[in-house]
Amino acid sequence: QVQLVESGGGSVQAGGSLRLSCASSAYTYSSYCVAWFRQAPGKEREGVAGIYPGGGRTYYGDSVRGRFTISRDNAKNTMYLQMNSLQPEDTAMYYCAANVYTCAWNAPDRWPYWGQGTQVTVSS
Repeated sequence: QVQLVESGGGSVQAGGSLRLSCASSAYTYSSYCVAWFRQAPGKEREGVAGIYPGGGRTYYGDSVRGRFTISRDNAKNTMYLQMNSLQPEDTAMYYCAANVYTCAWNAPDRWPYWGQGTQVTVSS
């Protein structure tokens, strides 16, 4: 069983920044695709950003590309999401997820391991 623990959420004003972290207990963490998803009230969970096992290739959702940056430190079993130029529409619960079999960035139902989530609230 892989455990994931997010941290770094909070409340900011529009235009501000936050950095999320996700620590993993996976023994072979470097072999996993890892990703950030978010879910706002009344909306479906959506893929925000993802990073392949080697760390050299990334994925970004259209709404965050150019503002968010995903990275990973395999030596620390940790993934990060730097969020800049935050907007009220970025308000959501943010979850990290891990998958050793596939990097299905737009299919959250295919990800077996999830963190508990961290709330991000952006006020105008």
